[in-house]
Amino acid sequence: MSRLLLISNSTSHGEGYLDHCIGEMLSFLGPIREVCFVPFAVYDRESYGESARRRFAAEGIEVRVLTTDRVGGEVLEETPAVFAGGGNTFRLLKTLQDSGFQGVLRRRTLEGMPYMGASAGSNIAAPTIRTTNDMPIVQPASFDSLDLLPFQINPHYLDPDPVSQHMGETREQRLVEYLEENDRVVVGLREGAWIRVEGDEAGLGGRNGARILRRDTEPEERPPGASLTDLL
Repeated sequence: MSRLLLISNSTSHGEGYLDHCIGEMLSFLGPIREVCFVPFAVYDRESYGESARRRFAAEGIEVRVLTTDRVGGEVLEETPAVFAGGGNTFRLLKTLQDSGFQGVLRRRTLEGMPYMGASAGSNIAAPTIRTTNDMPIVQPASFDSLDLLPFQINPHYLDPDPVSQHMGETREQRLVEYLEENDRVVVGLREGAWIRVEGDEAGLGGRNGARILRRDTEPEERPPGASLTDLL
């Protein structure tokens, strides 16, 4: 029975790293005081890992940073919870695939290990990474990701600016293009929002709501506190 906390962003304007969501993360973890941090979405994994260590240490939680070697595999098997940080989704998924950890992470989460992700770390909880905002700076073997949910996620979802003179596609237009080719629900998760899944129930938390997009259907708004259980 999966337990997931999928956060749109790890830093909000005017706040420090994870400040806007740390309370929810602590609630989600409960008595757990050790977390495996997955730093693969950024280039400088060592500095990223140190940032995570400092932030969680302030809450009394020990962080073990995942590496791609045999020791990393032991950490992933032993640690009672995981947090996959943000960055570039293509790089994160490719590293998980190349290290052989994609299947391990999926198996452990489906066995009940609490999984937390932010931005790219939330993207990979979906069936594929096809609705990421990131540039494909590397090429993973497949776009298929952890498949912990039946719907797609688009973190950092942005509403159109009515006074903008930018002539490119809006975020919604790009997600509609996805739906033209793929018949799967997309949850556009705004900044400051998160999805929490506890077994067969899911809810929307945080400061902002989400935009639900389906093929050949008008988009739907859901506010903070709304249920997402019908999407599971």
